[in-house]
Amino acid sequence: MIRVRNLTKRYDTKEVVKDVSLNIEKGYITSFIGPNGAGKSTLLSMISRLMEKSGGEVTIDGITLGNWKSKDLAKKISILRQSNNLNIKLTVRELVAFGRFPYSKGNLTSEDESQIDQAISYLKLEDIEDRYINELSGGQKQRAYIAMVLAQDTEYILLDEPLNNLDMKHAVEIMKILRKIVDELGKTVVLVIHDINFASCYSDKIVALQDGKIMHYDDTDKIINSEVLNEVFDMEFNVHHLGGKKICTYYEEGLCDCKVQGTPLSIVQ
Repeated sequence: MIRVRNLTKRYDTKEVVKDVSLNIEKGYITSFIGPNGAGKSTLLSMISRLMEKSGGEVTIDGITLGNWKSKDLAKKISILRQSNNLNIKLTVRELVAFGRFPYSKGNLTSEDESQIDQAISYLKLEDIEDRYINELSGGQKQRAYIAMVLAQDTEYILLDEPLNNLDMKHAVEIMKILRKIVDELGKTVVLVIHDINFASCYSDKIVALQDGKIMHYDDTDKIINSEVLNEVFDMEFNVHHLGGKKICTYYEEGLCDCKVQGTPLSIVQ
């Protein structure tokens, strides 16, 4: 379990994360939602130790984050940042192999190769594993980066807006793969996500943030309701039951048509 207690991030006098406390349970997909500037990415970065905290504490499986040795932490928790740009020419397989560095230090063993093969298979990259990253589409690149994180073989996988700049087809594909990773491999996935319908259809737990604070944290079914979403996003939502899932629509007063929030209804298939 990841335990967060009174976590705070301050830039000069401005607090962007304010006294946040929560427990992230193993074996689930937990999604951070909320408007821009809510502190979602900052919170994720502090949990992974990519960003220094201003106050509070994080413990991972009972060990305070600051007491983890870097080499051990890299085998426990992995993170994919929102922006990933490489200036070196790598094939997909070479990129995925970077995920094994905490174990191999650059000298790949048969176990490393097995983990790389599994990650490539899960992300359906077999047919392009020898292609260079700079030759790929946005969706293919994102799958390759997620495969790298999966090859790292950590219990906790943190993803900061993994659907950013993806079209609907690739976004659906990524979310289905994350669901499979959790259900079949027993991983724990924590992600920042903007699309409420993806959060609704694929998450087990949702953390709703606003202005650096947690407004709500509960099972997905309890968060995806009009009252909660209206409060968090300061706009009106309607929640519909479709295919066993909850689908959100929103509207603006004066408009005659409703819009499905984010993704198409095909995500429930």
